[in-house]
Amino acid sequence: MSSSAPTAPFKNPRAVVRKLLSEAQSEGHGATVRRSIGRHELRSLDPFLMLDEFSVSKPAGFPDHPHRGFETVTYMLDGAFTHQDFSGRKGTIRTGDVQWMTAGRGIVHSEMPASDGVQKGLQLWINLASKDKMIEPRYQELQSKDISRAEKDGVEVRIIAGEAFGVRSPVYTRTPTLYMDFTMRPGSQLHQPVPAGWNAFVYVIEGEGSFGREGAAPAAAHHCLVLGADGDGLSVWNGSGAPLRFVLAAGRPLKEPVVQQGPFVMNTRAEIQQATEDYYYGRNGFEKAGHWSSA
Repeated sequence: MSSSAPTAPFKNPRAVVRKLLSEAQSEGHGATVRRSIGRHELRSLDPFLMLDEFSVSKPAGFPDHPHRGFETVTYMLDGAFTHQDFSGRKGTIRTGDVQWMTAGRGIVHSEMPASDGVQKGLQLWINLASKDKMIEPRYQELQSKDISRAEKDGVEVRIIAGEAFGVRSPVYTRTPTLYMDFTMRPGSQLHQPVPAGWNAFVYVIEGEGSFGREGAAPAAAHHCLVLGADGDGLSVWNGSGAPLRFVLAAGRPLKEPVVQQGPFVMNTRAEIQQATEDYYYGRNGFEKAGHWSSA
């Protein structure tokens, strides 16, 4: 835990240019997610492809399914999920833990509730540049206790990726990204820099606050706020009588074509066809796909 001197308000904070209430939809096997990025009103926010807030109870979940061409970041808000993949890897992430999975050329895995009750979390999909889409898969997994944290002026932050209040996350972001979980006490304010040229959004987990400018109409839980491209960073005011919790994500745009078919995200239609055939025939990274099923 770290603290530092307060930062001055930005002369030019980024404005909120879009505000979306996440919509519930069915996903996986009997599971329900609230999707914001990745639905028809907001197909993507380069380099972000999808953001789901999930609430899942047994026996629902996300059984065996493939990925190619991007990364998934799973952040548990409450409960536990067990992950298995076709390389034999198995693990459970619990409240506050993060799994940063680079699917690269191919992964087949399952994500299922590991305990009774409702399991809650966020899953963010981050695109990979064309040069990285066919790399070998890799994982970065952080237990809650190992996530970098800082606190200042009534604001606490868990730094999943990037830097806040002078504290940096150890996570390596192949597509340059920052991802942070802020909790603001009543009456507090935040001024968090965001790199110039990066796309950014906020997702409100609980409470409500004014984003972009003081006195702006408050945004409440389950809302996704897209920030404008111009400005120094994110400014937030919690004028309510309750804590405000939200995540901030920002990434450097790849500025490449995006062709997506379900769990495959490539640059051309031909590459999507190739991914589909590779998965079907068990080749080019999917050699183990036909002989494996999760427990």
